[in-house]
Amino acid sequence: MLSEKLVNAINDQIQFEYYSAFTYKAMQTYFEAEDLSGMANWMNIQFQEEMEHAEKMFHFVCETGGKVNLQAIEAPRNEYNSILEIFEVTLQHEQEVTARINKLMDLAQEEKNHVAQIFLQWFVTEQIEEEANVSQIIAKLKRIKDDGRGLMMIDQELEKRSIPAA
Repeated sequence: MLSEKLVNAINDQIQFEYYSAFTYKAMQTYFEAEDLSGMANWMNIQFQEEMEHAEKMFHFVCETGGKVNLQAIEAPRNEYNSILEIFEVTLQHEQEVTARINKLMDLAQEEKNHVAQIFLQWFVTEQIEEEANVSQIIAKLKRIKDDGRGLMMIDQELEKRSIPAA
């Protein structure tokens, strides 16, 4: 059983996960327009993962006797000035997700809700990977600067990303 406070907090996170998904879908459109199919693929995978995260939380609330209240989703940003800017915004966004997940975990710990803590631990661990992956891409983009060949190599590398098997 989840407290009303915890249900409300997870509902807010569900909304944010959907917002995150649409943020990554908007970023994908930038890369599609630039014919960077690997980066578009990477963002599409991010979109799918965020949708999956929202669904996990949705089902968790339902399975623990809570009620999901879907909320309006703010329109994502659609314009960017560069590839590097997109990935820097992505890192900032993932850092915000990490902070939000940590607050959920803090609340679950404060309430001594072990079920919620176990559930949220997966997201805590996931955020380590999310931030590390984006940080690596940013480091590579900074290393190559304006080298088109390097950009194509990164794009080809990101084309290989796929949804991990569940």
